[in-house]
This record gives sequence, C-alpha cells and structure tokens, in this order.
Amino acid sequence: MLKIFLSIFLFSACLLMQEKSIAQGCVAIRGLGGSSCMNANEAPDSISWTLTINSRYFKSYKHFVGIVEQKERVENQTEVINHNFSTDFFIQKNISKRVSLGFNIPLVSNARSSLYEHAGNAAGPASRKSTHSFGLGDMRFAAYAWLRDPGNMPRWNAQVGLGLKLATGDYQYTDYFYRNDTTKTLGPIDQSIQLGDGGTGMTFELNSFYAFSHKVSAYGGVYYLSNPREQNGVSTARGGTVSATSIAYGSNVMSVPDQYMYRFGLSYMSEQFTANLGIRKDGIPAEDLIGGSNGFRRPGYVVAVEPGISYKVKSSTFFINLPFSVQRNRTQSVPDKIRSQKTGVYFKGDAAFADYLVNVGMVVKL
Repeated sequence: MLKIFLSIFLFSACLLMQEKSIAQGCVAIRGLGGSSCMNANEAPDSISWTLTINSRYFKSYKHFVGIVEQKERVENQTEVINHNFSTDFFIQKNISKRVSLGFNIPLVSNARSSLYEHAGNAAGPASRKSTHSFGLGDMRFAAYAWLRDPGNMPRWNAQVGLGLKLATGDYQYTDYFYRNDTTKTLGPIDQSIQLGDGGTGMTFELNSFYAFSHKVSAYGGVYYLSNPREQNGVSTARGGTVSATSIAYGSNVMSVPDQYMYRFGLSYMSEQFTANLGIRKDGIPAEDLIGGSNGFRRPGYVVAVEPGISYKVKSSTFFINLPFSVQRNRTQSVPDKIRSQKTGVYFKGDAAFADYLVNVGMVVKL
C-alpha cells in the first residue's frame, strides 16, 4: 500500500517539475525549470539530492491577433518562424522531510527567420533571413515547503514554493539584420529569442495532488513570476533608428513582463508506467502585478491539452509530455492601448504561436 501511494505521489508531483513554459513563440514566456514537488516523500532524509534534466522544443509560425489566426501570413510566406530549444538542469536538496531547496540552470538555443525584420515583407520569400541566440538563460533559486508532513503518506498534500529569478541570461543579444544583399546592421534580436528578460524577479508556486485510489490521482499547480522592473532599456529598432511613433506609444524599448502558468489533470498508474492527461494555461499578462507595464511586449496566452507518460526504473524516472494548443490569444498590450487612445482606432498587435511542444526529461535521485 505504501509503495503504491508513493508511486502515485512521485508521478503526480513529477508532472509539476516539467517545463513551466509551453509553446508561446513570439509571446516571450521563458522556461524556468520545475518545482521540487517530486521527492519529498520518496527521499525524506536530509542528505538526498535530485537532478532533473528537462529539454523542450517548439516551432512557432502561426500568427494570431486576439484569438483569430492570420492565415494569410503562411499563405503569403510572410510568417515569422521561431525554433526554440532549451534544456534545464534543476538541482534539488532536501533539507528535511518538508523543506527543500532548488536551483535551476537553463541553456537556450533559439533561431528566428523573417522577412519584415530584414528587407521587408514586400521583398519576397527569397529575402528571408535568420537571427540566432545561444547561451545561459535566467537562473532561478527557490525554497519549497510541504503543508503536511510527507512522512505520514496522506492521500493529499500541497507544496508552496518561493523563489528568486536572476537576470543571468543575456537580454541584449545582438545579430545581423540584412537590409539588402550588400547591407547588414548589427542590432538587438527580437524579444522572443533573447536569452533573458533583464529583470530580477520573484516566483510563487503552489503544487498539489490527491489520490482517489491506488491507480488514479489528480494533480494541480500554479506558478507566477513577478518582474518589478518595467523596461530593460533594449531598443526594439533592430539596429535601425527608433521611430517617433514607437516612442509616442512606448514601444521603443523592451518591457520586462510578468508570466504565469496553471495546470490540472489526472494521472493513471500501472506498474512502472504512469500516464497523465491535463489542461494548462501559460501566459504573459498585459499589466504586471508590481511596477509599471509600459514598453514593448506581446501579451497573450496559450491553453493546451497536455498528455504525457513516465517510466520509473530504480532511482530514475523518464518522462515525455506533448501539450497541444487548443486556444491561442494575443491580447492588447499597454502600447497598443496608448495607440488606440491617441489615434481613436482600436489596435492590437499580432504574435506567432506553435501548435505543440515536445518536452522530454529525466529525474534522478543522486
């Protein structure tokens, strides 16, 4: 009985360790690793360490204004295509049965191809060029505490996490933008493929599970990153001259946005295998919880159906999940609202989103 509840607990919590970020594309939500929700019960001693290695990939190319897809962008070959790949190394140390500490180190590799950032959409598909970024992302440190003593193996439990997100990722990464066959300009790349956001932030997490039976359990999680810094000072002109209109609307420099995620679902266990099916929502709000909200950002969210499976072998658990987007929404930003107010014409920018995300990893008790 104890082993069965432990296995349910292990996988339900392991789901919450997976990538906090889903396929957002131009909506610049960054992966911040997972929570420490996995092994408070499996390893209640104070000397245990756990390493989680988690990799994700997505390709975004479908443009949305609000919830309406701009299908003509793909048809006319003017779409922006992002390829995003990242690997998180999450190291956790149990301090006691209820308290643990975690440290996340992300490595990021991004590529972005477009027409409008280079010679322009009117130049035709042959003028499509790419910009890239590679390196360390924003690291994060967090402390976690269970609300109930895991040693008693209750059918339910919840864990609270508080953390600090560090501005270790390069948020001023530059590459070349090609104006024509002979002219190129060095400038900051798009916000969506920058390695970091330039802000020191605070994170809050709440992870929970409930076992209905020996094989079926429910899980849930909430995550919020608060970035008090309003702007990071990086120009959005891509090496060119900032326009008077972008200055007037406040979109001439990059914003440092908050981000959020919540998820819930069910898991089913059979021997070493566990399958899950859930719903999750990831997003960038238009306005931050703390501090100002002006500057360039693409607020929005993705709602996804999230199936997954894991396999446990001795002290290791291997997992894969494939969230599929069911709703994508590019919401109105603060500069969009300023523009609408000044011109008297309602305006909302667009953003490119992915159809799905591939997320694979492993959890190892050291």
